[in-house]
Amino acid sequence: MPGPEFCIRPRGAVRRGAALTFVFVTVLTGAVATDSLPRDERSAPVRRLARTVPATVDRDEVARAAAAAVADGKSGTKAAEEVVSRSGDRWGAVYARDEFEEFEQALDGRYTGVGLSARRDSAGRIEIARVLPGGPADRAGLRPGDRLHAVDGRPVRGRSVSEVVALLRGDGEGGGGTGAPAGSRVVLDVRRGGHGWTGTLCRARLTTEDVTVERLDAEAVRIRVAAFTKGSGERVRDAVRRAPEGAGVLLDLRGNSGGLVTEAVAAASAFLDGGLVATYDVHGEEKALYAEPGGDTDRPLVALLDGGTMSAAELLAGALKDRGRAVTVGARTFGKGSVQMPSRLPGGSVAELTVGHYRTPAGHTVDGRGITPDLAAGEEAEKRARTVLSGLGDGS
Repeated sequence: MPGPEFCIRPRGAVRRGAALTFVFVTVLTGAVATDSLPRDERSAPVRRLARTVPATVDRDEVARAAAAAVADGKSGTKAAEEVVSRSGDRWGAVYARDEFEEFEQALDGRYTGVGLSARRDSAGRIEIARVLPGGPADRAGLRPGDRLHAVDGRPVRGRSVSEVVALLRGDGEGGGGTGAPAGSRVVLDVRRGGHGWTGTLCRARLTTEDVTVERLDAEAVRIRVAAFTKGSGERVRDAVRRAPEGAGVLLDLRGNSGGLVTEAVAAASAFLDGGLVATYDVHGEEKALYAEPGGDTDRPLVALLDGGTMSAAELLAGALKDRGRAVTVGARTFGKGSVQMPSRLPGGSVAELTVGHYRTPAGHTVDGRGITPDLAAGEEAEKRARTVLSGLGDGS
């Protein structure tokens, strides 16, 4: 088991191939990064659906609760969180002003934290979803699936994921602060199976490089996309352009919890010559996302998927599969295909509320179902994917 203390002074940038997160809420509250609505003109309206798809929780109700709390000198963030919690909106979340700003910085690949992401499991417990390679949590020996029981002596049971994030980043009980600085300590009470321990970590200023490229052999290149942060789509396109002529691409989306939808569409444009990537509805109005023309449509392509492939990554995988552009290998994806829309609340906090759902080009719903790969594979997924890629290169 990890030791009781692992606190190393920050040394600037950390490691390549890292996940998006400053203790990022990648599963329950990822709307800032995962499946937030595109805000550019390439998302074109298509038609009005016959049946309006309502938001899970009314934005006006959330705003009224926040305004009433602020008028009484109370926390508008907490009041809004209570409304969202009662609504049953699984993916809805409320962020304090500074927390939201920190999330936006994380989309640029910069954040201060211990290098882990948190989520709520099926039993309602807070667990570690991902660990940043080379970050404080990784050096301390923490793993995905480890359960958090307390942060700085404060039990996490009964708290929202946002509250746990606030504790991890050093905002204290109420959140809304600027976070503790790099070098500050945080004590975690962790459980793994039937064992538990308490460890001390040092927060660090971390940077990520969410697209990494590796030459596997003369015939194949691996492009690993850990998250769709700003600029990642163009980096994928650049990696494809630079790949040796005729070499196949192994697009590794395993553990990719999502990111900016526009970046996922840009990544799709590396392999498609225009055309539909996905449709989504907002309050009953269906819209569409299209790839840019000029992508490489001839290069052999295999996409690796697993249960940690989520939201924007599922959108990309669904487009490549439905349009016959890639063979998908691995395990069924997570199934997070809902759409969140951010809105400012009285007091400065931000609510991200579900307003609709994504569908693949063939019209398949992702939310709650995920994407089933063409070839199911477990521990041997990568080996099987490379075999398939080799066959595609041979024209068989």
